[in-house]
Amino acid sequence: MTEESEGASKDRLPGAILFVCGMNAIRSPMAEAFARHLLPKGVYVASAGVRAGDRDPFVDAVLDEVGLTLGSRRPQTLDQLEDDYFDLVVTLAPEAHHAALELTRSSAVEVVYWPMPDPTVATGSRDQVLSAYREVRDRLERLIRERILSRA
Repeated sequence: MTEESEGASKDRLPGAILFVCGMNAIRSPMAEAFARHLLPKGVYVASAGVRAGDRDPFVDAVLDEVGLTLGSRRPQTLDQLEDDYFDLVVTLAPEAHHAALELTRSSAVEVVYWPMPDPTVATGSRDQVLSAYREVRDRLERLIRERILSRA
């Protein structure tokens, strides 16, 4: 499946969604925050990383700009998840996609890959770095609206 068709392969809203990236510090927690905000309250949403990471203050800053927050949430790994049943797993980095495919190989779970740039590679002023984070934030919001919310 292509990136475009993967997210649209089911025609109903998933009951449980997991977003996965490298360290659950930037991309997947942003996706989780938007999904929690945009999707109906009955949809279970979580995020995790392949490796342990630390909370990123730039994520808090760019989410605050759009009225969202991670609250007291801390990064977690796939091994630390309390629930391991999901209808949809959205991976945001190559290593996360590989890990999710390995994790779900014996179950009927839809796994989709949304390649997402890593904003930590941005250089320059604080505003230039924040701009890279905003681009990821805005792209995640758009994809959640187009590929998940549109199923409802």
